[in-house]
Amino acid sequence: MKNPADNPCIICVAITGSLPTKANNPAVPISISEQIDSTQEAFEAGASIAHCHVRDDEGKPTSDPDRFRLLMEGLHKHCPGLIVQLSTGGRSGAGQTRGGMLPLAPDMASLSVGSNNFPTRVYENPPDLVDWLASEMLAHDIKPEIEAFDLSHIVQATRMQADGRLKGPLYVQFVMGVKNAMPPDEPIFDFYIETLRRLAPDAQWCAAGIGPAQLTINEWSIRKGGHTRTGMEDNVRLDRDRLAPSNAALVRRAAELCDRYGRPVAAWQQARAILGLRMPAAA
Repeated sequence: MKNPADNPCIICVAITGSLPTKANNPAVPISISEQIDSTQEAFEAGASIAHCHVRDDEGKPTSDPDRFRLLMEGLHKHCPGLIVQLSTGGRSGAGQTRGGMLPLAPDMASLSVGSNNFPTRVYENPPDLVDWLASEMLAHDIKPEIEAFDLSHIVQATRMQADGRLKGPLYVQFVMGVKNAMPPDEPIFDFYIETLRRLAPDAQWCAAGIGPAQLTINEWSIRKGGHTRTGMEDNVRLDRDRLAPSNAALVRRAAELCDRYGRPVAAWQQARAILGLRMPAAA
């Protein structure tokens, strides 16, 4: 096993998502300018990846490439070196509109390679759409973050790497705590790690917990040698009695866990090296 001190932890901040509103927490950043400000604070607190969604003028989720472009421009200006990861999630559009921003060539984009149940609907990721999104990411030299809501998604991602639809090494995120999907269960979590190591020994992994599972999953992933995700997309609270004052506060909480387990927080330069990403031109 690696010495924890020699294994920096990448912290991803999911700043907005598709669902949280200011009614849930006034600190949720909705406008482009709010998102840029919130991400800059989280970047300075230790996040090296920003997982990004955008909203329309009414605050509803959208896949509008122009809004993603404005957000990317602001993040590149105010957070130099930050890894920008755009969402192709299904709440923001349908079919190929979900990948309409990929020609912007962000560093990374999320990719769900299979379907599963969400709290009130099926999260549909049909094979033809998955293949198209993956081909667009290959064409624009974008590293996918595989969103694994189920064990079968890990298996499918390794198949796609084997047949050339995905470029390795893989970066796989285990998502736990979504109602009607995988619960935050530690034996399942351990089996995910074991399965990924067996099928894709060179892969990197991270994990995200939804709602009250966020802190639990942060701790498991940091303690077990992976990377982790936090942020207001997944959870708007510090605990049952307190709202999170910012995305940065959630990042600082993850960074404190890294310190507890003797793992340095990865700087953006280290995160890019770990993930095999190009360095920004000005770096």
